[in-house]
Amino acid sequence: MAAIPDERSLPVVVCTPRGRDASVAAALLRDVGTDAVIAESAAQLAVLVDDETCFVVVTEETLRGADLGPLEAKLAAQPSWSDLPFIVLTQTGGGPERNPAAARLTQALGNVSFVERPFHPMTFISQAKTALKNRHRQYEARARILELHEGEEKLQTALAAGRLGAWELDLDTYELVASATFKAAFGRGAAEPFAYVDLLAAIHPDDRSKVEGIAGAASRQGGDDTVVCRVSWEDGLPHWIELHARRMRSDTGAGRLVGVSKDVTVRKQAELQLETSRDLLEQRVAERTAELETAHARVLAEIAQRERTEHQLRQAQKMEMIGQLTGGVAHDFNNLLMAVIGNLDLLRKHVPADPRTLRLIDGAIQGASRGASLTQRLLAFARRQDLQLVPRSVSDLVAGVEDLLAKSVGSGVEIRYGLDAQVRPALIDANQVELALLNLVVNARDAMPEGGVIMVTTDQIRVSQDLQLADGDYARLMVSDTGQGMDAATLAKATEPFFSTKELGKGTGLGLSMIHGLAIQLKGALRLSSEPGRGTRAELLLPVSEASVPVQEAVPMIAEPNAAAKTVLVVDDDVLIAMSTVDLLEDLGHTVIEANSGAAALEIIASDRPIDIMITDFSMPRMNGGELAVAARRIRPDLPILLATGYAELPPGSELDLPRLAKPYHQHHLAAAIAKLVEG
Repeated sequence: MAAIPDERSLPVVVCTPRGRDASVAAALLRDVGTDAVIAESAAQLAVLVDDETCFVVVTEETLRGADLGPLEAKLAAQPSWSDLPFIVLTQTGGGPERNPAAARLTQALGNVSFVERPFHPMTFISQAKTALKNRHRQYEARARILELHEGEEKLQTALAAGRLGAWELDLDTYELVASATFKAAFGRGAAEPFAYVDLLAAIHPDDRSKVEGIAGAASRQGGDDTVVCRVSWEDGLPHWIELHARRMRSDTGAGRLVGVSKDVTVRKQAELQLETSRDLLEQRVAERTAELETAHARVLAEIAQRERTEHQLRQAQKMEMIGQLTGGVAHDFNNLLMAVIGNLDLLRKHVPADPRTLRLIDGAIQGASRGASLTQRLLAFARRQDLQLVPRSVSDLVAGVEDLLAKSVGSGVEIRYGLDAQVRPALIDANQVELALLNLVVNARDAMPEGGVIMVTTDQIRVSQDLQLADGDYARLMVSDTGQGMDAATLAKATEPFFSTKELGKGTGLGLSMIHGLAIQLKGALRLSSEPGRGTRAELLLPVSEASVPVQEAVPMIAEPNAAAKTVLVVDDDVLIAMSTVDLLEDLGHTVIEANSGAAALEIIASDRPIDIMITDFSMPRMNGGELAVAARRIRPDLPILLATGYAELPPGSELDLPRLAKPYHQHHLAAAIAKLVEG
């Protein structure tokens, strides 16, 4: 397959001649991981863009009044796979919904996204990432088109090697499409017109009904057919041609004949001269027919492979789009739950000890915690959960939860184990893998309402030449059952989020999708196999690690607040979250200084006010938490910094060597994080 270029290595053409738009766009594009090429005018923009341009950032005022003819001509000349993405920066109130002039740019440029100024950096970065993904899919399409062209060339080479002519006849219009080799068999030049009536006229009158019969028989009953007929050439000498035809039908119901031809004049002359050697001649015909069938099989196999590739591409695009949606929703829910859980923690500590009131508060905390658990499942499916990776023996992990698994399935189901103690450790998050195992076992139990046997085994396998996995050794955790099984249609949807075969209220449909996302995040894979009535087997493949299993140290369940009160700078642009964090810290006895932006925080840090710790949100306008941390360390190099974020995984390009506290968190989580930060 043709190589697909890394779109991040391709230039982004930026055409924003006025103001600071060019420098701002270039800086944001560097965050995305791409380099910008600056165009000073629309005319220069038309010169710079080509098939190797990643995408274009241009202001509306640059295009307004400019001669877009050269640019439109270049865009119109794009190959069929290419639809160059444009990000158009419009002025305030200049979005396409309110500005017909901006909307008309869609007709001129084609693939356009509008960003209204002033814009949030994350809005621009999101559009840039979308453009990158769109361009990547276009380069994938180019690679597949080239692959199909290569396949066509191979087919033409095969036909030329076999001296076979190719032809196609539309049974509705009787329009004939013929190759040069096919025409040559009738004594015609490659450039000469050759219609169906010309073909019939060139055939010997005694044999013409054979050819006409192919179309008639095919239109009635379909199938393949072969005829040998005499052809009249201008030289008057007898010639023979062999036609092979197959009936094809399109999705619209239109019928057509496709086939190959071969000049068999020499063979027929030999038949007439050597009728006594008919057995040998029949053997030669059989051999050549087998060659033709092989050519047909090769064409059909290439078509089937193309259809499978297209289906896999559509499925991958759908899952990627769902993953982006769920990851964003989970982040927003984490921030909302932060304010709820923080205030409930304080309310639980300070309300009068009334049993009914405490029960109501505990119910609210339990509901908020369930919401936090749901966001973790969504992040697991989106492959964005925060994993604590350590080398761990998968066999030891299974052995450690045998009692829990037994209690989970009940008395009607038997669990049998086959654990290989020689399996090398895998680099995993033990809690997440235990949760995945429990989920698989509970699913197996639910598939056996009348009881049955669940088999949990571990071993180590070698993987090579796998489309999903890198070559190497993998620890394999298998859970199989003797339950109802699944048909092919259900199995194909099993890992999709919110898909469930259970009754309403008995499952969220996120279990297998969470395990699927976890496996991919761990650079492994989840493999499912099942047949109706023959049970289901789930295989979780995890790459083994060269590191040894670390010694486990005892960790307190709840971190106590630090006895020494500290002065804590809290930075968060969300008033509710900031208020909740301040209340939690003050309740722990700390002194709190509050800032609602990175700029305000830097002013405080630059002053002589004592600050022991800074706790900052990551996602803030103008200056995010990572940028604030870098700037703060320039002023106070030894300042301890704690990064609080609703993202389970920071966006690309935001890697920071800072301790993190994932939202939503309880008060004891906050106290433990501060204590660890102070001790460190």
